[in-house]
Amino acid sequence: MYVCGVTVYDRCHLGHARCYLAFDLIHRWLEVSGFDVHYVQNFTDIDDKIIQRANELGGDWKKLVDDNIATYYEDMDALNILRADDYPRCTDYVDDMIRITQDLIDKGHAYQTDEGVYFHIDSAPEKYGALTGQNIEAVRSGAGGRVGATGSAKKDHKDFALWKAAKPGEPTWDSPWGPGRPGWHIECTAMSMDYFGAQFDIHGGGHDLRFPHHEAEIFQGECHTGCSPVVHHWLHNGFVNIDGEKMSKSLGNFWTIREILEKVDAMVLRFSLINAHYRSPIDMNETILKDAERNYNRLLENYVRALKISTLPISPVDLPKADITSQQPLSRTLGMLEKMAEGFAKAMDDDFNSREAIAKVLGAVREIGKALDSGLDQADSHAFARYAVEWLEETAGAVLGVLPSREMALAEPEEDPRRAEVADQVELLLVARGEARTTKDWPKADEIRDQLKAMGVVVKDTPDGPAWSLE
Repeated sequence: MYVCGVTVYDRCHLGHARCYLAFDLIHRWLEVSGFDVHYVQNFTDIDDKIIQRANELGGDWKKLVDDNIATYYEDMDALNILRADDYPRCTDYVDDMIRITQDLIDKGHAYQTDEGVYFHIDSAPEKYGALTGQNIEAVRSGAGGRVGATGSAKKDHKDFALWKAAKPGEPTWDSPWGPGRPGWHIECTAMSMDYFGAQFDIHGGGHDLRFPHHEAEIFQGECHTGCSPVVHHWLHNGFVNIDGEKMSKSLGNFWTIREILEKVDAMVLRFSLINAHYRSPIDMNETILKDAERNYNRLLENYVRALKISTLPISPVDLPKADITSQQPLSRTLGMLEKMAEGFAKAMDDDFNSREAIAKVLGAVREIGKALDSGLDQADSHAFARYAVEWLEETAGAVLGVLPSREMALAEPEEDPRRAEVADQVELLLVARGEARTTKDWPKADEIRDQLKAMGVVVKDTPDGPAWSLE
């Protein structure tokens, strides 16, 4: 599996998080399903945007690249995205790009100009629109942004650059056509072929890469090798919008991953972004994040609860046979959980439908909570908790990637400094509230409730007394 990586001119944003989370799920499920996955994801480390950004900062483009690659790994690690097996950089493959470009010239698929070397679309018109269904005659000049501007040096406005002639102040490499640097599209062809040869199984990337980037890869790869198709399965993830609008710095709704993680827990963000089919667009808003936080916390609370029970020093006993039709509650619950596990697998097998898979997990969380609340004897509770932990770790953990390690889950959380600051006052108010409720002094109880609310304190009455948290 080859997935187009980031152009490392700046820090990653929410759209990058969505893309690499989508392919992280695909990577995880393929491996859980028994496939041996060789996952390659590149870094585009030379590009117009990198050169422009380095010039704006007055620094070295190589240092800019290295710094942004380092922050990329930090951001992906925070979101619990498994590392790919290889992360090639395109500047390590310039010789391969030159070799492929020369071969395309020799075979009549490319031509040299004063501006560089271009691939000639009309040399293989049958390949046009392979991913988008576009008609070659209907495409307007300049479509797709990175195709390049129309110029007199090109035979056709649809032709795209394989090699760009040197410009003053830009990094360059020597080539048979003079100094210059590679075009964008040829990079992924050279890197993917180095790892996988003329054909491979899966190529992924954002929806916006279908045209021109991925169609350009089809032209280059298949015309170079004579082997078709170069890729058996093309997968593209949907966009992320913010409150119904495309992310844009000019609109003030552009979020880097680093910025959003200052406001949202990383696992809540992960949960919200995978709670949609990878091909569907996501309209990110506060409601979605709040829903994700509520559902994720419910999942985590039940996991930690079951984990604590499962680690108690109790002799293990056998659980009853799982039977969804049984009149025995625990047997019926186990049958329902087996059914939900089957539904989870079926959803992931159906084009990696993580939204439906999450629905199965949340349904299981409800059943696990009900079972643990049902008054099971100590031995059955312990055995069931062990089963529940394994169920959640195999689905929400190994596949969805939203569970912490057991050690982290059992660790005592650090006390919120805000909580420590108001704890004594809150406890006194809760005592006074309890006394007012006991004497049925409801106005006084309401007054204390309003006072707590004004402090940002949320009170939940439990069988063991009031529990409180901060908003």
